[in-house]
Amino acid sequence: MSDEKHPFLHDLSKHRGSPSTVIVIFGASGDLTARKLIPALFNLSLDSLLPNDFYLFGFGRKTMSKEEFSELTVTSILEHSRRPLNQEVWARIQQNIFFETGDYDDLQAFKALHNKIQTIENNLGRNIQILFYVSTPPSVFKPILENLGKSGLASKHRGSPLASKIIVEKPFGRDLSSAKELNRIISKEFTEDQIYRIDHYLGKETVQDLLVLRFANSIFEPIWNLKYVEYVEITVAEDMGVAGRAGYYDQSGALRDMIQNHMMQLLSLVAMEPPISTKSEDIRDEKVKLLKAIQPLNLKLQGGDVVRGQYTEGLIHGDKVVGFREEKGINPHSWTETYVALCLNINNWRWNGVPFYMRSGKRMARRVSEIAVHFRPAPGSLFKESNKFDLAQNTLVIQIQPDEGTTLLLNSKVPGLETIIQPVKMHFRYATTFGSNTPEAYERLILDAIIGDSTLFIRGDETEVSWNLYSPILESWQSAKDHGIETYTAGSWGPVAADLLLAERKHAWRKPGF
Repeated sequence: MSDEKHPFLHDLSKHRGSPSTVIVIFGASGDLTARKLIPALFNLSLDSLLPNDFYLFGFGRKTMSKEEFSELTVTSILEHSRRPLNQEVWARIQQNIFFETGDYDDLQAFKALHNKIQTIENNLGRNIQILFYVSTPPSVFKPILENLGKSGLASKHRGSPLASKIIVEKPFGRDLSSAKELNRIISKEFTEDQIYRIDHYLGKETVQDLLVLRFANSIFEPIWNLKYVEYVEITVAEDMGVAGRAGYYDQSGALRDMIQNHMMQLLSLVAMEPPISTKSEDIRDEKVKLLKAIQPLNLKLQGGDVVRGQYTEGLIHGDKVVGFREEKGINPHSWTETYVALCLNINNWRWNGVPFYMRSGKRMARRVSEIAVHFRPAPGSLFKESNKFDLAQNTLVIQIQPDEGTTLLLNSKVPGLETIIQPVKMHFRYATTFGSNTPEAYERLILDAIIGDSTLFIRGDETEVSWNLYSPILESWQSAKDHGIETYTAGSWGPVAADLLLAERKHAWRKPGF
């Protein structure tokens, strides 16, 4: 794809102002790099959205030559890119691909990296931006950050528009104290405007569209409050088990893996107040205000706000699967939760008294992520006196995956001589309207980091406010061990206790995807 055929792409690149950049990926031989990061860079280059002077360094413990790493990137694109390899386009990137072998606690390796980047700057005759991507287990965050500081890489060009930046993958701590410690360590080497805490959910098209849906459509914003909304559901369900992540997942669980990060991002965008502008800090300020307004959870086992569960053997798409405790690599006495359901209450003028229900689990009936806003029934009893009137509650469903789009559930008269009412759905699908080959989340997020737009990244205080809400839950589970953990059959929608959580409040989970 050339700029001549698609001149608007060149204009977009200039408009977004991508500066000359070196990206350094720590953990470059890992799974995330192969599946997401390299394909994202390829697709950005295909769309002429990478800067003209672009350099890629892999950094890892594995001994690898420049040529071997370059070949690895080609394999990654062939296997994982949403678009086929364009050898001519990627060849321009390949000539600027390098690999640095070293331990993360080896200061000399970081100094060698610094020298190589300095050589690039000397050859160009000008300064160049460095973007570090930490795609490693959290256990090595600290030595990486410390050596970036000691080597001078973290402070390179500080105070200028080309100051070094760092992208950090979740988890941002395991609880409140570890989140604070991580923020303390990273803040020693980088200022907050240099730090990009990445949650790929924020890069999904439907999630980005939440603010547009709410604040660019006058039919929604006036009714987006306690007067018209009865309750809100947020569901992130997976049909897969722990796959090859047993060791990680048994130490993590559903609350750390999904609820505290991905789902809190969805909640904050759905419920936050209108920001005063589209500037990143104005939007992130409102997200933090919203999170601070969430009330502490009732942790009683009976009648509380939290349900945790663990899947047992069952059927997934007709195939028998084992229970969580029988999965390879899982402690047979594990009390790690594979399912969490919560009822959150927001104490502000917009949402006081409106419950926000969240649930996430593995080995559920199907893979689906969605937000459902349930509106209060119409006042009066005009159509409530006959069984001919099959009235449904008006519901706006925002589908995040697998089929991105929006559905509005309405009531309509059935054609005929009698007045018979039935629910109907109005569907909007991204693939139908805009085509199915939309950019991956990591493409948008990496580009935003390059140009310095932090809107879709998480601020340090946001991580601490979120953990302040959820750390008490983890502490109570640590004390209770397996006491109070519910079970659910693989292939179901979760434990019965989760249904009771809503039934006690006269609500019910909707069947996702329908």
